[in-house]
Amino acid sequence: MTLTLETVAGEGVSSGLALTVREARTLCAGIRHVALADPDGRALPSFTPGSHLAVDWAEGRRNSYSLTGPSIEPDHYAISVRLDENGHGGSRWIHDLQPGQTVRVSRPRSAFAPVLTARHHLLVAGGIGVTPILSHVRAALEWGRSFEVFYSFRDRQGAHVDELAALCGDRLVTVSTPDALRETLVPTLADQPLGAHVYTCGPAPMIAAVADWTRDCGWPPGRVHSEAFGSGPLPDGAPFAATLGRTGMIIPVPSGTSLLEALLDKGINVPNLCRQGVCGECRLSVRGGRIEHRDMFLTEDEKASGDSIMPCVSRAVGDRLELDL
Repeated sequence: MTLTLETVAGEGVSSGLALTVREARTLCAGIRHVALADPDGRALPSFTPGSHLAVDWAEGRRNSYSLTGPSIEPDHYAISVRLDENGHGGSRWIHDLQPGQTVRVSRPRSAFAPVLTARHHLLVAGGIGVTPILSHVRAALEWGRSFEVFYSFRDRQGAHVDELAALCGDRLVTVSTPDALRETLVPTLADQPLGAHVYTCGPAPMIAAVADWTRDCGWPPGRVHSEAFGSGPLPDGAPFAATLGRTGMIIPVPSGTSLLEALLDKGINVPNLCRQGVCGECRLSVRGGRIEHRDMFLTEDEKASGDSIMPCVSRAVGDRLELDL
């Protein structure tokens, strides 16, 4: 099918989409829902449940957001975005969007897909982490998969809770505190069929807690999947300098400025998406120096090896770092 295609920074001419805001509305306090459609009304590329797309919100600036709507030849892409007062402005830009505006986005990418051979899908969402879980639910219903959902959110902060209730019926459990989530989820984890998989999306502490509970209940690590939506505000960190090993160029990185921002400001092209240490898109190789790892993407073994850094959040330990650039 033919689509309206335009270049998106970091992608080929055939991969970026120029879409029109079809709908923009507030779901609950601090959360804005935006529907994007082809300006000529044509269907958009299908995507795997759990996919996200990157939205360009300024020159050289883009954030990735999970897709919440239908996934097979959809007539729109839908995202729901929490306003982050401590962010760099991307969520504020999304909240200011109005119908009729043009938005440039990437094609959808999947990093949190359901396992098609799973006997049962146990979906756990925390706060705005409900967004990819919603697309999992739609797919489970469409393909007749066994599933249930646990959704933890603060009072009046349950984005999409009414929609989930309509889709899930008695397969949805909602709670409002970490203790309530533990009391309801742990017995369920302890009584799952062989071949069940659990998927968790939400704040890092909740993901860590669910991982602990699955381990205590004897779940194999390969059946536990998670996607964090950010690490929250980070300390400014001490200034340091990054040396580009291939050219010898020195890049100063002031306190409060990320290594990624410093590189981009000097015209060094580094692919990036989330800028929160989650997606892994900006991963760089390190030749020398110690790293203060702040990301949620690298494994503990990868962090211990000291040869990779997520420059969007991580910094040098000391005053110097050498990159393989």
